[in-house]
Amino acid sequence: MGGDRGPVAVFGGMNQFLYQNTDADVFFRVFGDEKKLRKLAGKYPRVARNCEIIHAPGAIRATDKVRDVIRHAQDTSMYMAIKDVREGRSGVVISAGNTGVLMALSKLALKTIDGISRPAITTMLPSGGGDSRVVMLDLGANVQCDAENLFDFAILGSVYAEEIGKMPRPKLGVLNIGEEDTKGNETLRHLNQVLMANKDALPYEYIGFVEGTDISAGNVQVVVTDGFTGNIVLKTVEGTARLIKRVVVENFKKSVLAIIGAFFLVHVFKRLKHKIDPRSYAGATFLGLKGFSVKTHGNSDALAFANSIRYAYSLSNANLNDAIAASALSVASIRDKLKEEQSV
Repeated sequence: MGGDRGPVAVFGGMNQFLYQNTDADVFFRVFGDEKKLRKLAGKYPRVARNCEIIHAPGAIRATDKVRDVIRHAQDTSMYMAIKDVREGRSGVVISAGNTGVLMALSKLALKTIDGISRPAITTMLPSGGGDSRVVMLDLGANVQCDAENLFDFAILGSVYAEEIGKMPRPKLGVLNIGEEDTKGNETLRHLNQVLMANKDALPYEYIGFVEGTDISAGNVQVVVTDGFTGNIVLKTVEGTARLIKRVVVENFKKSVLAIIGAFFLVHVFKRLKHKIDPRSYAGATFLGLKGFSVKTHGNSDALAFANSIRYAYSLSNANLNDAIAASALSVASIRDKLKEEQSV
């Protein structure tokens, strides 16, 4: 029931996904106002045949604060959907609703994977040429992070890159204001020192500090940062994509020759649109939890929601959490040393 477009985008997205993925073994459990949802389901016969509607009398608003709703969320569509994952009736929960509340309820209900201090919001952003992507985390779940948190994010991101992004032993960097070892705050410098000293024992290729320009250049496959910085980067990437689209459209309108040229480049522009359109990477997961919780944009339309479902489907079919637990265990001694030095 959350998001700017509410259940209209949800049902439109489910319909698009089922139409485009006829072989996918997917069944939807939809939580919300039963009367409204059944009315919408009547417009999408394909969806109606592949979903169950579960009545949830309550709904969490975009303006609600975590502390105000967390104790009274039991009858809301968001909590009931998360609980469905915890109890094994659903594989993934997807919501366009309140990010802070979704994060808090997901963490409370699903718990954190052993060996991981905090979950992080994670997704893949456009990078480099072709269909290249870069995994980035955290994108907003943890505004302040210590070295231990960032160390765990590196584990989460590298496993995610391998299992979901199909990037074997990915190149991983820590986002900083410069590539030199002396740049950044004490937390970043200490983390970098430990990672550099243990490069050969890490389950990824650590390349040191990276800058913002490296993200789009394709020089790195996993970028680790705190949630404050990561969220700003995410919003900047999305804003830049909209700027490029606006500039291209405006300039073509000014010239007949440009319009003629665009006709011959139509396939190029289709690829460009797919590459930079935020709806193509509409889903982000709270990585590090024992169950999968996917957050899609609050302004998601049917296309964005369909892509979020496709993303969630890939998560449900991956051996992601077992791989994260195993990877965390393999570097437990390095993590313990980092934690000890941090507390001194």
